[in-house]
Amino acid sequence: MSILVTGGAGYIGSHAVQRLLRDGRTVVSVDNLFRGHARAMELLKGAHPGRLTFVRGDVTDGAFVRGLLDEHRVDTVMHFAALAYVGESVDNPLEYYHHNVTGLAGVLRACEQARSPVTRFVFSSSCSTYGQPAPERIPVREDCPQAPVSPYGRTKLIGEMMLRDFAERPAARDWSCAMLRYFNVCGSDRSGLLGEDHTPETHLVPVVLQAALGLRPHVGIFGTDYPTPDGTCVRDYVHVEDLVDAHVRVLDAMRPGTLLAYNVGIGRGYSVREIIDAARRVTGRDIRVVEQARRAGDPPVVFNDPARISRELGWTPGVTSLDEMIASAWRWMLAHPKGYAS
Repeated sequence: MSILVTGGAGYIGSHAVQRLLRDGRTVVSVDNLFRGHARAMELLKGAHPGRLTFVRGDVTDGAFVRGLLDEHRVDTVMHFAALAYVGESVDNPLEYYHHNVTGLAGVLRACEQARSPVTRFVFSSSCSTYGQPAPERIPVREDCPQAPVSPYGRTKLIGEMMLRDFAERPAARDWSCAMLRYFNVCGSDRSGLLGEDHTPETHLVPVVLQAALGLRPHVGIFGTDYPTPDGTCVRDYVHVEDLVDAHVRVLDAMRPGTLLAYNVGIGRGYSVREIIDAARRVTGRDIRVVEQARRAGDPPVVFNDPARISRELGWTPGVTSLDEMIASAWRWMLAHPKGYAS
């Protein structure tokens, strides 16, 4: 039996494909390559011959997904395929609802109609479903009220609702589902094969490293007067390989009839200035900073309480050092200054 990874050519999806292949599993990866990278799939095929099938296609086409499930006898789906820029979702909400909500509905319908039963489904959710947690809710636990403030966050919450309803069908006795709510993901595969390559790039760590490389003139700090030790926003950063490890652990923990939800973050926060200072240490380069006004909707502090995932899955982050996280991203960026096009 095979595992279908949707969005498998993207940043997190490609790292998940790599881990599954390393574990000896057979993987079918599907991606429309709007923001994913065919080169990542080529590299993984070369490193793991015979166990990876990559198909270019869109998960909003349910008949196409059904064909993949039947052809490859898929019993497990990891669903990463989604648009994932908060600001873009505000400008183009209908695109986000189409890809993130309609796309998930198409994949679930395909699972329901497939000839071979799909019994396990892992959904890429987000801490953005929590919106702006009240200070007394920090660190954030899984029972924190979910009140997203962006269309992107709302599409992820709707996705969770769809999965809960799907799991409660009378015919779903053998179905199991897990929803993983990520905090800020960073870093690169420590073998150097895969990395983070977005267009446009909005994630703080690669933005800072691009400034260190001279690929952008400066790093903007949006708000320096927050009630935090250095006045800048504080966030939880988790290494991409630790995030993928959480996916593997939850796969192994899933049993028929289970519906699981976990936050994935290291359990402490780093400020924007701490990220920049760590990047200066790691790269040995100066990084110009431009202080700017706050962005609407940015809470001062958000970080995870990892107690549930640690207790129930035995998951703990292997990388908690900010310098180590940034160093893994820096090594890949030095070798690939133009991303996968290098």
